[in-house]
Amino acid sequence: MFVALGALGKVQPILAALDSWNEADHWTVADEARLAAVRADRASAAAEWFEANAGQWDAIRSLHVAESEVEAAMAKALGDTPLGCLIDIGTGTGRMLELFAPLARNALGIDRSSEMLRLARAKLSERGLAHAELRQADLYALPLQDGGADAAILHHVLHFAQQPGAAIGEAARVLSDGGRLLIVDFAPHDREELRSRDAHTRLGFSDEQILGWFAGAGLAPAQIETLEGGELTVKLWLGRKTGMESKEVKAA
Repeated sequence: MFVALGALGKVQPILAALDSWNEADHWTVADEARLAAVRADRASAAAEWFEANAGQWDAIRSLHVAESEVEAAMAKALGDTPLGCLIDIGTGTGRMLELFAPLARNALGIDRSSEMLRLARAKLSERGLAHAELRQADLYALPLQDGGADAAILHHVLHFAQQPGAAIGEAARVLSDGGRLLIVDFAPHDREELRSRDAHTRLGFSDEQILGWFAGAGLAPAQIETLEGGELTVKLWLGRKTGMESKEVKAA
């Protein structure tokens, strides 16, 4: 179960009090150590799952939703204009680079799993995508300077993230002004078995959650699309880095 903060006006006094409390007793130290251990255990379990399932990763994705429909919706959202510098965050076997690198001046795929990157490298080599680069890196520390990308993709990655808001914020950091972030993930669901079976940390996301993280990262929502069918509902959220107040979002 996950919880979220309430209205800022109600929780601000509590946060201020916590910030001013500098004493760290042994209970606080113990809690922080336990939290670090839990996060490390979850990250290790997810990494082991990825390594074990890398060879059938595309097949596992297809069990949840028709990928052809998702990919068509992504292509429509991004359009057919040049993408400039593209970064695919959590590239897996490189499918997103295979689809969208041809529209990019240069493309970078990052993943924590060396086995995933090995499979992606073979796939991109077969397609002759010499301008697509692969690096082993973390989605919370992308190997790009501020404003170094024009487009970013998080395709079925966010539900594995311990801190989705931080991942979105890091993606926004590397986007140039006007750059776009396309997130593809699941709507909220109650399939608890996905936590243990498929290493899902989050059971989907609501529009309110994603748009809240967009606002915190300086992204204006541009499009929301819902793809129903299959066992789970897939959502697409497109945000644009503008530094301006969000305008009315187009829903599909």
